[in-house]
Amino acid sequence: MQVEIALQRDRHNMGRRYVEVFRCYKQDYYNAVAADEGAYEYEVRVSSPPPPTGPSRAKRFTEKENLEYTEVLKMRGLPYSVNKPQIIDFFSGYKVIEGRVHVVSRPDGKATGEAFVEFETVEDARRAMAKDKMSIGSRYVELFPTTREEARRAESRSRQ
Repeated sequence: MQVEIALQRDRHNMGRRYVEVFRCYKQDYYNAVAADEGAYEYEVRVSSPPPPTGPSRAKRFTEKENLEYTEVLKMRGLPYSVNKPQIIDFFSGYKVIEGRVHVVSRPDGKATGEAFVEFETVEDARRAMAKDKMSIGSRYVELFPTTREEARRAESRSRQ
């Protein structure tokens, strides 16, 4: 019951920060705690096992290395005042499809701090992940591989 109550706080603000709440496995929680405590080598459960590398031992993975890439990246942590030209400039040197940059806003028109950016190819999106945790203004931006479907859903929610 406490989990269900916590999930209702998804996409709300904590102070001035936007927070996402989602279900995860206990092992994911333990891995996050281990990483936070400085135990940098830990196992992460993946949908398909990693290629054999000799004797079985813990290997360091980041969640983003295990995700399947498409041409679309989700940006999170953006300044609320960000606009499309600033996002395109952020990805200068990468092949962004200019008409496929969407800054997400709530139904009342206020920005959520998220955006979706489509690149010409999957490889362009993968290379653009090099910009993960770099800054726009005073805010560092997180990047996540995502799908066109998620981007379209966010775009349609913004229009409501």
